[in-house]
Amino acid sequence: MEVIERKVSIEQLEAIQEGIAKGMSYKTYRDLVSDLAENRRTTGEEQLESLVNYTELNDRRMKRWDKTLKIPAEVQERIAKMDTKMTFLVLSESWCGDAAPSLPVMNKIAELNSNIDLKIVLRDENLALMDEFLTNGTRSIPKLIVFDQETEEVVGEWGPRPSKATQMVEDYKKEHGHLDEQFKQDLQLWYNKDKGQNTLEDLAELLF
Repeated sequence: MEVIERKVSIEQLEAIQEGIAKGMSYKTYRDLVSDLAENRRTTGEEQLESLVNYTELNDRRMKRWDKTLKIPAEVQERIAKMDTKMTFLVLSESWCGDAAPSLPVMNKIAELNSNIDLKIVLRDENLALMDEFLTNGTRSIPKLIVFDQETEEVVGEWGPRPSKATQMVEDYKKEHGHLDEQFKQDLQLWYNKDKGQNTLEDLAELLF
């Protein structure tokens, strides 16, 4: 997570504005993922079996998180009082295992305040935007760009994982050198137990 406030370059502003113009609503994105899962497909040109399987899995997970995610009343009140018009611009793909638990949290936040406009774009169709907002030099997703519509400044960035999961990844890499399938399964178990709360904490810190 990165809390920032900076002027954007002309190239960044153009990429952001293009992303916003092309961006999907959360409902449109969910419908897309569900349709892809039903038809055994995935976003992107590579229709690999593994990516199709991840898309199907993510569709089921997002359905569950959409129904079960809870935001504490005091956080709801603070979000509802925000008067800055901003766009949550998110880069994602249907197969992304870290996007599935994070996007429902962003959507719940946006639903609480009409000043927050959530737009989602596919990374591989928007590499110019992605390359302006790399994480440690990589095209990691999901990537959230919080854009102030009035000042045309980027006021925050988040991704690709909540802070506790990021620490888990760093610790595992130090010990094992790389992320294997066992870790990926353990990470998903952690997401299930966390129920979106760490992502919510990170985003609340970014917004408030």
